[in-house]
Amino acid sequence: MMKRSHYCAQTAACAEGQSVTVVGWVQKRRNLGGLVFVDLRDRTGIVQVIADVAECGQEIFDAAGQLHQEYCVGFSGVVRRRVGDQVNANRATGAVELVAREMTVFSACDTLPFDPNNEQLSDNVRYKYRYLDLRRPAIQNNLHVRHKVTMAVRKYFDENGFWEIETPMLCRSTPEGARDYLVPSRLYPGSFYALPQSPQIYKQLLMVSGYDRYFQIARCFRDEDLRIDRQPEFTQIDVEMSFVEPDDIMAVTEGAFDAIFRDLGREGPGLNWPRMTFAQAMELYGSDKPDTRFGLQMATVNDVFADTALAMFGPALASGRLAALCVPGGGALTRKQIDSLTEVARTYHAGGLAWLVPSEAPRGSIAKGISADEIKTLCERLGAGENDLIAIVADAKAAVASTALGQVRLAVAEMMGLIDHAAIAALWVTEFPLLEYDEEAGRYVAMHHPFTSPMLEDLPLMQTNPGAVRARAYDAVINGVEVGGGSCRIHELAMQERMFALLGFTKEQAQEQFGFLLEAFRYGAPPHGGVALGLDRLVWLLTNAGGIRDVIAFPKMQNANCLMADAPNVVDAKQLDEVHLQLVAQQSAQ
Repeated sequence: MMKRSHYCAQTAACAEGQSVTVVGWVQKRRNLGGLVFVDLRDRTGIVQVIADVAECGQEIFDAAGQLHQEYCVGFSGVVRRRVGDQVNANRATGAVELVAREMTVFSACDTLPFDPNNEQLSDNVRYKYRYLDLRRPAIQNNLHVRHKVTMAVRKYFDENGFWEIETPMLCRSTPEGARDYLVPSRLYPGSFYALPQSPQIYKQLLMVSGYDRYFQIARCFRDEDLRIDRQPEFTQIDVEMSFVEPDDIMAVTEGAFDAIFRDLGREGPGLNWPRMTFAQAMELYGSDKPDTRFGLQMATVNDVFADTALAMFGPALASGRLAALCVPGGGALTRKQIDSLTEVARTYHAGGLAWLVPSEAPRGSIAKGISADEIKTLCERLGAGENDLIAIVADAKAAVASTALGQVRLAVAEMMGLIDHAAIAALWVTEFPLLEYDEEAGRYVAMHHPFTSPMLEDLPLMQTNPGAVRARAYDAVINGVEVGGGSCRIHELAMQERMFALLGFTKEQAQEQFGFLLEAFRYGAPPHGGVALGLDRLVWLLTNAGGIRDVIAFPKMQNANCLMADAPNVVDAKQLDEVHLQLVAQQSAQ
């Protein structure tokens, strides 16, 4: 078999007349009579190969003329330097070409199911033939960046005293969090393993075991609805440390991001990221993952309308929030554009969007119901002038008003081109609520997970006002995307039992589901904490890909299926018998 001596991109550094052998796939072939030009592609790039009948002979020349797109071939020949206007400045190898002397066809290619150069392909086609889609340079670049990120991560944590330790993929199912993927046991009829949603409990047990600096590039699984930044199986950079405070964990995490960006030759967010509490983030940006690449901070204007005649603001004044923001120059937006912003607010459960353009003759949905004094005070509060747009969302639930206007903020910034997509804006969001009330379940649930430590000064509130307890938790946010999150953990048995009781667990239930962790806390557990960083989301940000599917080699579709492998699929009765399962009802495959 013809053996490669150089990758295609490496030919750029070869000397005139140097003998090389390159292998790869035909990107394009042009037959100009006495010459055949072949653009040969491998994962590093493209090099132009010339089959000249005088150099390679009639047989190879004729064979080269029969090549088609995506044939897998190899060429041996000599490098020729190109000069003057022959140089292709748009290609890394544009100053060289390979004059072929030998050629091997490793395999032919049938008629392609799609044109690989078509950037407008439907997802159904791309992912059905993912092995062809993966040949595209853009996708190969994404996966190369992913490789470099994982290598940078391993290097950084190794240099900082962390050990990489693997945790089990078959573990116990727990009721908190997203739905588990279950794996039936052959040896234990009626019993199931679960695939890990994260290595959370295991990494805490490693801290109990004395492995005080752990990391892992961990596969995680959650049976939940998919979206642009979520897959049923994903990868996180999992980190845990003992004898630390949140500041220590944040500093290590910032160092990891700094190392990643440096290894990629990119300007990153640096160290000492800004910090913002959860309450501040919701107040100013309407999101717990605020995009701070642009302004448009929100304000509460309940007091401005304390005596308003606008009945639509009444419920919000009584118990909720009037959230407002000023969009400089937003008065130039068309009515159709403002209507689209109103739909954004409604999508996030608000009744609508009130708007006003202050001017000598104010206009907008509330222009006729608002007094001159209210307009003046509102403009002073928001710093609004003529031809600016004031947008207001009012709701009896402050969280709804904040979230809806926060989404309007993002939409109008994109609409008006206010976002610098080349910028990197990172921050920490801290002091999340420890608990949130689940109306359907009729009880409190953990906002992060039930092992998160409350802030010590809030301990008295755990009995009197659980919803007001803040957690020692923190999220890493870059450009409005949550790229990681973590917390300091509970490490004392009494506090963990107290937390389980607050979440509605009986002692028996806590022991049944988490007994091994509670038992471990009896034997000298150290204070500890950590963080989990989303590898897929980070690479997505670094590559500006269309979503995390484009940075995963073989992702799932929106409905969690794999078009290429036709998974999930039915299995035969014998396999079901082996794991002691019987199908009660079977629906036809979608």
